Amino acid sequence: MELKNLMEDQVLNMVNRILKDREGICQCEKCRLDIAAIALNKLKPKYVVTEKGKVYAKTAVLDYQNEANLIVEITKAIKIVGENPRHD
Repeated sequence: MELKNLMEDQVLNMVNRILKDREGICQCEKCRLDIAAIALNKLKPKYVVTEKGKVYAKTAVLDYQNEANLIVEITKAIKIVGENPRHD
């Protein structure tokens, strides 16, 4: 058994989709993960343990309001990371 936050996959996928169409924003792995971390800290987690729970929760994660919330928080995170990239 494994404890899994379904929001992690959703946020990472959405970050990749949004950044694909954005110019002027660093798209390195560190910046992508910083964006995801900031967004995940603002979003409600969706933890599951069983496969049945994963299927049930995934339907809730895929609704329109949830997608809108993802986009809002990821957009805010992109602005934060874009203004303050943490490159060495």
